[in-house]
Amino acid sequence: MKIFVAGLPYDLDDSELEEIFEKFGTIISAKVAMDKETGKSKGFGFIEMQNDAEALDAIESLNDISLGKKPLVVKKAEEGNSRPGAGSARPGNGNNTSGGFNRDRNR
Repeated sequence: MKIFVAGLPYDLDDSELEEIFEKFGTIISAKVAMDKETGKSKGFGFIEMQNDAEALDAIESLNDISLGKKPLVVKKAEEGNSRPGAGSARPGNGNNTSGGFNRDRNR
């Protein structure tokens, strides 16, 4: 099961994220989302756990606890939504013709 976690301290790295969740079971992967331009954490990440029951236990146990200034939001990741905004823009296209909204407003 893939888990989404938000509210992470900005200095938390992948291995520290894995440490938090490995207490609940086997971790397949743990990844903190990083800003490509600054190289800094975006404050959220994804964990993939091998066993669904262990993942649900981790979600229940860790949701709403505080690691830093904010409480964590821990929930099952929505399928196909691991990259917010993915596919919503086509960089390099240049003509910005998305759909036909207001296309004929001068008629």
